[in-house]
Amino acid sequence: MAINDLIILGAGPAGYVAAHRAGAAGLKTVLIEKNVLGGVCLNEGCIPSKTLLNSSKLYFQVRHSQSYGITAPNVTFDIAAVMARKEKIIDTLRKGIGTTLKKQHVTVETGNGTILSGGEGAFRVRVNGRDVDGKRLLVCTGSEAVPLPVSGAEREFVYTNREILSIDFIPKRLVVVGGGVTGLEIATFFTELGSSVAVVEILPSIGGPIDSEIAGILRKELEKKGIVFNLRAKVTAIGDHTVSFETDGRTRTVEADIVLVSVGRKPVTKGFGLENIGIYVENGAIKTDERGRTNIPAVWAAGDVNGVSMLAHTAFREAEVCVNDMIGNKDRMRYSAVPTVIYTHPEVAAAGLTQADAEKRGLEVEVAKLPLSFSGRYLAETDGERGMCKVIIDKQYKRLLGVHLIGGMCSEMIFGAAAMIEQELRVDEINKIVFPHPTVSEIIKDTLWSV
Repeated sequence: MAINDLIILGAGPAGYVAAHRAGAAGLKTVLIEKNVLGGVCLNEGCIPSKTLLNSSKLYFQVRHSQSYGITAPNVTFDIAAVMARKEKIIDTLRKGIGTTLKKQHVTVETGNGTILSGGEGAFRVRVNGRDVDGKRLLVCTGSEAVPLPVSGAEREFVYTNREILSIDFIPKRLVVVGGGVTGLEIATFFTELGSSVAVVEILPSIGGPIDSEIAGILRKELEKKGIVFNLRAKVTAIGDHTVSFETDGRTRTVEADIVLVSVGRKPVTKGFGLENIGIYVENGAIKTDERGRTNIPAVWAAGDVNGVSMLAHTAFREAEVCVNDMIGNKDRMRYSAVPTVIYTHPEVAAAGLTQADAEKRGLEVEVAKLPLSFSGRYLAETDGERGMCKVIIDKQYKRLLGVHLIGGMCSEMIFGAAAMIEQELRVDEINKIVFPHPTVSEIIKDTLWSV
């Protein structure tokens, strides 16, 4: 039986990028996926949610366009047409991945792969009743939604991101359990369509680990759209189209046609034979080093399964690091400047440290901030929305440590801030960079100039 150079388990962002890079490097690669190419991000996460959010943004903007001199009466939203467009986009991108892998001579096996044995550069994985052998193994099995451990969570009107991104009607009342990225994005989509939306979040703020000041602005902007936030609230039960939660020492109940449970994700480490070769799992995630290596020689792991930074773009980079390590190219994974984005309206984007993070590390910092209204482009294209740029600077060395943005298309400019942080640029070096005018991105340079 011919032995492959690399077997990859999972064809999500980490898996398919790794397969492409390995194939391009000349490695004979087999990619095993139990469902379809693209993983959660493409099929039931990043791409479908952004497609839907673009439609709701257009709908909302047209209905509130009078301040721009535009009046458009009798605007309607066709949920079936929007969902059909979403499926077309997913199919197009999925086919694109398949074509790209084919060009790199990657063999794709559809089925559940199970690791049977391994050691000394010889791994055996069973898929579709036959065995596949490989010199190396890369585990990219991703993550799954964390269930809500309360009574009633199994009711048919309780959805995860998978079901709600394929819904065929607009609920009158939506309750979102979880005020993190996914919960806020889905809440934005439905409130812009006219649903009554309530968010129940156990933490005192929304948006997870984002800057607390940015989180406060985001909350107020979403409240202006009509979203009701219940913070420091713990869900205790889901009844007959109701959600009960405890907050401030008392129990409250809200009604819901649909409940979205979005309380986080956990790595998938069971069901495919990790234990058969002794891969070390810590706190439910595969333990890896900065090169993606596990405790077993010739076995790497990338993406959500390592539990470090559960983002698609992090998975892309981790996959590249793993393949580079396999072929002898010096590389390592750095997480200090991985950007994060919340695609609400307004958007939130950040890279690097928050002020609180920096101070916890004992760093003395300078903080500067400017409203996005200092940007002519932002004023020209935005009305009635509050935006801000906040920068965190190392006071001793004047290095940029963090950039935090809310408003406009900040998702499209945060990569520049991430590059500055990754390259450890000082403020005086950044101020010599020419930014195009008029663009919203100029706010980063303007904020730094204010230091």
